[in-house]
Amino acid sequence: MSHAAVTDKRPSTLRGATLPKWTPWATAAGSLAVAVGLGLATGIDSRIQWGLIAGLLFLLGTYVVAARVEGRRQAKDRIATALVWVAFLIAVVPLASLIWATVQRGTKVLDVYFLTHSMGVVADSEPGGGIYHAILGSLEQVGLATLIGAPIGILTAIYLVEYGRGNLARAVTFFVDVMTGIPSIVAGLFILSLMLMFEMEPFGFAGSLALAILMMPVVVRSTEEMLKLVPNELREASLALGVPKWRTIIKVVVPTSIGGIITGVMLSVARIAGETAPVLLLVFGNPFINANPFEGAQASLPLYIYQQYSQSAGSQAAYDRAWAASLTLIAFVMILNLVARGIARWKAPKTSR
Repeated sequence: MSHAAVTDKRPSTLRGATLPKWTPWATAAGSLAVAVGLGLATGIDSRIQWGLIAGLLFLLGTYVVAARVEGRRQAKDRIATALVWVAFLIAVVPLASLIWATVQRGTKVLDVYFLTHSMGVVADSEPGGGIYHAILGSLEQVGLATLIGAPIGILTAIYLVEYGRGNLARAVTFFVDVMTGIPSIVAGLFILSLMLMFEMEPFGFAGSLALAILMMPVVVRSTEEMLKLVPNELREASLALGVPKWRTIIKVVVPTSIGGIITGVMLSVARIAGETAPVLLLVFGNPFINANPFEGAQASLPLYIYQQYSQSAGSQAAYDRAWAASLTLIAFVMILNLVARGIARWKAPKTSR
């Protein structure tokens, strides 16, 4: 056997010692065990505090073990990774807890009868009734708001990215930034002032107008960022072939960013679907089914939840209906997001392998 072959089989000395892949899991398990032991020994009953103690112990243990085996430089890298994981868990745990509590409490009365009947003549303190009237009202109000707000927001974003120059574009950008941060009650009060000027009664479309005001700045901002991600080379190639700019926008720019645009619209829909204040001021609520959003008071899911929970002090039935309606609202938003992702994937431009 040649000397070169023997040399190739020798282990490399340029690579330092590394921790096994199971080390983070072992460190996490040990930190959790120590945190539980400390909590029981000191009389701490809160599991949240146990989790915080476990997180601190996990960070400390990760750094100490990595520093002793791999050196301080690699230990700093591992502590940064551990911080990301701890922050991720801190964000996920409340969300998972919220979903679990909603599912656990909302399934008590959630059935076909609950989804297909209204409150009708059922008092808020009595068992029975359903949310059909609230689902119908929410679908109509959010749908009309989307038909108003989404096109205006998308066209405004196209203007700012493709045509916007000078004082007008700066003024539009400024007002979009201002509208992004306005409270929902302000939009409701604005529409309410118009209703009082014309002596109009509460009706569903008034709520849609307020929701559209809240929706437009979110659509503008998200669409604007998606359009900016389209490479300028695509625009220049289309214009070099003699294609007009408006046709370039319709056939090249928008289809390239359609996935992000749809996602932004769905995020804005999810944002307005849970608004209560404008609906409370403008739609007023109605225990009966009203399928006409342009005449008479209407119900909506957020308003229904608020009204039922406000009556839950003396009624377990109203409390259960509020949680069931909350679960329905979460499912409604989740279905919208899934549909949006499907449409975005379907409409996204095909890329060659």
